[in-house]
Amino acid sequence: MIDKVTSQANISSMLQTLRAYQSEAAGGIDTPSADKAKSTSQTGFADMIRQTIENVNDKQKTANDLEGAYMRGEPVPLTDVVLAMQKSSLSFEATLQVRNKVLKAYEDILNMPV
Repeated sequence: MIDKVTSQANISSMLQTLRAYQSEAAGGIDTPSADKAKSTSQTGFADMIRQTIENVNDKQKTANDLEGAYMRGEPVPLTDVVLAMQKSSLSFEATLQVRNKVLKAYEDILNMPV
């Protein structure tokens, strides 16, 4: 069992997976180009919220699909399952916190004296 975990092929595979996730995560941090800035300015707030919620939903579906595949015994690495579940959980929590902040701001504006 220990030989499987510490074999060079498994370590290389895990490092490659981590690098892929790192580059995927860094993809959202890049500075926007002029084309991206133009397309962003044309979309409204509702479109941005819809896209964000769809992104969170996609991550949750992916995590559920990977979990189901792992439970059925398909050759899915456990690390991929755990990472997908953590990504979906983290994105859901972040969305929930943003929603709470928006609702709090709305209530503050609603209760302001005129």
